[in-house]
Amino acid sequence: MDFEEKVVGTTKIYDGKVITVRVDDVILPNGKTSKRELVGHHGGVGIIAVTPEREVFMVSQYRIAAKSMMLEIPAGKLEASDTDTMTAGLRELEEETGYTAKKIEPLGVYYATPGYCEEKLTIYLATELEFVGQHLDEGEFLNVTKYPLDKLYDMVMNNEIHDCKTAIAILKAKAILG
Repeated sequence: MDFEEKVVGTTKIYDGKVITVRVDDVILPNGKTSKRELVGHHGGVGIIAVTPEREVFMVSQYRIAAKSMMLEIPAGKLEASDTDTMTAGLRELEEETGYTAKKIEPLGVYYATPGYCEEKLTIYLATELEFVGQHLDEGEFLNVTKYPLDKLYDMVMNNEIHDCKTAIAILKAKAILG
């Protein structure tokens, strides 16, 4: 059976700087109609930066949606003008930590909440790091700390890291680097 839903109409609700909100009218696989509330987003990129000593640069910042401080890999939203997620990932790494990477490899593309949000998160592993200077965006407040990769792995397994892109990045980096 084909489970694809056919969009037959769209109503725009909100068009903001970071997201859009719309309601799509769809025809379901059984022929009935329904409405789907969707959040549009240009996507995001995250980068797990690992030193030769197997330490990982992490950022800690307050996230209003979670109402708490979150420990995350360096990451950011893609701009509408971004055509290359790898370049955007390196930009975020440099802005937030002050480091760039000579070696970078993709870890995958993920949807955090595909039931209602179109945001795709592309995650990279960065090694062979070089300090070039931090350049935080206006309105961005965060702390940068290095953690051993093994400690971060334990934190994921003990449910101490609550950001999904960060958990995925740590698990994949651990699988690749051992």
